[in-house]
Parts: sequence; structure tokens; C-alpha cells
Amino acid sequence: MAAIDSIRQQWAEECPNLNTLPMGILGRMRRLTKYLETQVAQWLKEQGLLMGEFDVLMTLKRSGAPYRLTPSLLLESMMLTSGAMTNRLDKLEQKALISREHSVEDRRSVEVQLTEKGLALVSGILDEYVHQQEQLISSLDSNQQQQLDLLLSHWLTEFE
Repeated sequence: MAAIDSIRQQWAEECPNLNTLPMGILGRMRRLTKYLETQVAQWLKEQGLLMGEFDVLMTLKRSGAPYRLTPSLLLESMMLTSGAMTNRLDKLEQKALISREHSVEDRRSVEVQLTEKGLALVSGILDEYVHQQEQLISSLDSNQQQQLDLLLSHWLTEFE
């Protein structure tokens, strides 16, 4: 019996009228998230990156050429504190994966841009990253994947 089923069974015996379905759903989601994050973090470690660093690089890549955003736009798209963002940018700059330059339009503003090295890294591992994600959901058939995506999307709209 899975750990969460065991917990629900214990609650059912102790408090028979208690609705443990939400407990089961949320508990499974937390456990699943931990497993998924661990797998992705391990793969990223092999690439020499931390999850947060990879998020910054991917955000810049998906923004399109010239792969350049202000720190404010990065913050907005990643939902971080400015301190956390500064720390990530510092580390990425030390690795020569990004550069920070004054904006051409407004010299008081700074923009973050992928360097050639950063762009090459992201472009080089993007297909493998997608493959890793495909592997992580491969136990679900394509119909189940579509259904799960729809359910999660609908549920998430309640919070965003």
C-alpha cells in the first residue's frame, strides 16, 4: 500500500467522516513534485547548472533574439525576489553565460543578455531537457497527458 493510501486509511479509521480525498491529492502532488524536481536537478547538475540558473537561461532563450531582458522582466516571468534574482545573475555572469549591459534606449537601465557561450549551452541541451521531461511523464499515455494538462491548467486558473 502506498504511503499516502496508508495515511488516508489511518484517518478513515480514526475519523470515519473525514474527507481525505484532498489530503490524498495534495500529498501525491507534493511527493510527485519532489521526485520530479530531484530528477531534473540531478540532470542539470550534470550540465553544470542549478535549477534557478537554468530557469534564467531558459527565460532569456524563449524571449527570442537578441535573448535580452531587463531584470524586472526576468523577475516578473520567474516570480522571484530581487535578491534571489541578483544572486542568480551574479553566478551566471561569473560563468560567462550572461552579460549585463546598459540599455541602448535608457542608459540608466540594465539589460541581461545571453552570451554566445550561454546561448550555445542552452541550445545544446534544450532537446535533451525536453527528452528528460518526456521521460518523466512517459508512464502516462498521450490521452492521459492531455487530460492531466487540462485539469492542472483549469485548477491553476483559480490561483493566478
